[in-house]
Amino acid sequence: MFDKILVANRGEIACRVFESARALGVRTVAVYSDADRASKHVALADEAVHIGGSAPAESYLRGDVIIAAARATGAQAIHPGYGFLSENPEFVDAVEAAGLVFIGPSASAIRAMGLKDAAKALMHEAGVPVVPGYHGKNQDPEHLSGAADTIGYPVLIKAVAGGGGKGMRLVETSAEFMDALESAKGEAKTAFGNEDVLIEKFVTQPRHIEVQVFGDGEKAVHLFERDCSLQRRHQKVIEEAPAPGMTEEMRAAMGDAAVKAAEAIGYKGAGTVEFIVDGSKGLRADGFWFMEMNTRLQVEHPVTEAITGVDLVEWQLRVASGEGLPKRQDELSINGHAFESRLYAEDVPKGFLPATGTLAQLAFPAGARADSGVRTGDTISPFYDPMIAKIITHGPSRAVALKRMARALAETQVAGTVTNLSFLGALCAHKGFAAGEVDTGLIGRDLDSLVQAPVPGDEERALAALVALGLTDTAWPTGFHTWSAMRRKVNLSFEEEVFDATVESLSAEAHDVTLGEARVEARRVGGRWMLNGHVAPEAVLKGGQVYVFAQYGLSFEVIDPLERAASAGAGAALIEAPMPGLVKAVFAKAGDAVKAGDRLAILEAMKMEHSLLAARDGVVAEVLTEAGAQVEAGAALIRLEDEEEAAA
Repeated sequence: MFDKILVANRGEIACRVFESARALGVRTVAVYSDADRASKHVALADEAVHIGGSAPAESYLRGDVIIAAARATGAQAIHPGYGFLSENPEFVDAVEAAGLVFIGPSASAIRAMGLKDAAKALMHEAGVPVVPGYHGKNQDPEHLSGAADTIGYPVLIKAVAGGGGKGMRLVETSAEFMDALESAKGEAKTAFGNEDVLIEKFVTQPRHIEVQVFGDGEKAVHLFERDCSLQRRHQKVIEEAPAPGMTEEMRAAMGDAAVKAAEAIGYKGAGTVEFIVDGSKGLRADGFWFMEMNTRLQVEHPVTEAITGVDLVEWQLRVASGEGLPKRQDELSINGHAFESRLYAEDVPKGFLPATGTLAQLAFPAGARADSGVRTGDTISPFYDPMIAKIITHGPSRAVALKRMARALAETQVAGTVTNLSFLGALCAHKGFAAGEVDTGLIGRDLDSLVQAPVPGDEERALAALVALGLTDTAWPTGFHTWSAMRRKVNLSFEEEVFDATVESLSAEAHDVTLGEARVEARRVGGRWMLNGHVAPEAVLKGGQVYVFAQYGLSFEVIDPLERAASAGAGAALIEAPMPGLVKAVFAKAGDAVKAGDRLAILEAMKMEHSLLAARDGVVAEVLTEAGAQVEAGAALIRLEDEEEAAA
């Protein structure tokens, strides 16, 4: 076993690797960027090395600097985590050339699975079923169109490189093909530097089921399947293991195919073989096809750990240090069911827009595993993925595991940024999902019902008022007289709604709150607050905001009555940055006439590109930014002429 390893990553996966390494007695080295100087993963490591600026290209993608850090600290091996350099074969070659061990597969195995078209051809030769399609080198548009006609519509155009849904287009008819092809190629070239695509038959009721494999370079085993069908825009939201409705016959067939895939490339370490499954007629052994192989540990690996009792990171370290496979296939079995929910800082009602912010509060309930790279007080940075945590629950059955997940989400406390917590809760309550009726289109079909803005009730508003006035502790209120009740008034707002609350304090443990026509009795009974006889949720006051941890988190602003009302602003005339980010492109100049919906600029943030559109027809008065500029949230970028100004 190694004495010391370096983790070439950040956030929750770095913390996760440190946890298993420490359990094995292995010392750890963290690397960090400017933005991560005070981060959780730095605090957890035995040593930490600064490697550069906040942007990944200036730090976590600098393989030479990371290797130098490993050598300088005496680390014997490098664990890549996932993302960044984890599937970069040139980095693997450089690590090994430096006399270090790469904790993962060989460079040749990564290269073999790096391009989807070549990987599919290799899998076909290995006897692994692949989706009907065209994976050839001829990229002539007419040839690709003919291939699509032969396969039969609908078809899926997919970039041969990369992932995350970029360079992917669904085409329903031949008339749509050429436009979709041009769009897919352009996006693929921008995202991956490679515009080549492949064409595949589109499965009309698809499920995304993947198999966890582990190899020692010669032999491999599988640790059963995960269902990752609950997706939005090809991004996984909630994963589970095992897959609902799975038969023993199909599990054996998929496991066998996944092991063949791993052994065909001499795979070493943890990897995932992803399959597309036709769910229209139930799961069957002839209804799944190879999509791709992820040559690294997956984000959703904890659900496999929960049902197998295996620590996959421990296995990675043991095999990389020279041990054989820790278990044979017949020694592996499934125990119960597990779910993983991905908690993100994102504004769901605004189209799942990634968000930033400083976490005023972050707490997870007992009884659930929470893998997180941030703590209370940490900042969600615009430079990296906005994941806050992965929440994992396990139970003896799918129904129990799902109920535990629903409760864990309801009891999770996040304050300081908007999140997708209520969206995850709505998914857990979805009748179809609860019944195991999952496919990749579920979220898209029911999105409106899953995205509902919370409406605070009288009790939650009353609690916000009490917390704002500092009346939920047991100290006697300042200025309270024993011969009369004290009345205090507070102004609060929720979203755009401003409301008043009047609090009559009868004692330190008894208050009556009046909200318009409504009245709420707050009493402290048995050491906890009751509101109209109901147990009050937890709440905190941080920085002029009251956070009530009900309905997945309600945020109330305490309004200073002496503060002048802010200006309404320029409204639709001003295009502002919705979040901190990098201006990638500007398409407008002063004097241009634009229509509502025209794309005026592109902002890059949270590893995604966001188009900034004109909110109305008008004429560009000023362009206040330029390509390459780093801007803060709310920064004015482009101003349209006022309608009166334009008319003149």
